[in-house]
Amino acid sequence: MKTIVRNPTEGVYPATGDYVHALEVQGAQRLLFVAGTMGLDASGVPGKTLEAQLDLIWSNLRAILASAGMTVDNIVRLTSYLTDPAYAEANAAARIAALGGRAVPTTAIVVQTLTSDWLVEIEVIAAA
Repeated sequence: MKTIVRNPTEGVYPATGDYVHALEVQGAQRLLFVAGTMGLDASGVPGKTLEAQLDLIWSNLRAILASAGMTVDNIVRLTSYLTDPAYAEANAAARIAALGGRAVPTTAIVVQTLTSDWLVEIEVIAAA
């Protein structure tokens, strides 16, 4: 599989270092659409802090990806759902760390979650 970053420099605002406008995927034979994943432990209990939930989310995503023979390197699209805009910086830092600095198309949206203890939810698309 080959990926090509598509960041036009004319006719659109510039992308920042932690995301790209588009990522073209060539030669992928499989796509994995991962539902919104929360910061819950194996018993379904949410982490007590934003940082704990972000750690759990990325751990959960790694397990889901591994079940399909993939890793975070296969993520080609990411959407974060935050319950507070103040969580954006920590969420971005966790994403950058989890992806090893690799930028992918990403969107962050402020929402109300189904349970008030869920502070952030992340869904991804992966390709292989």
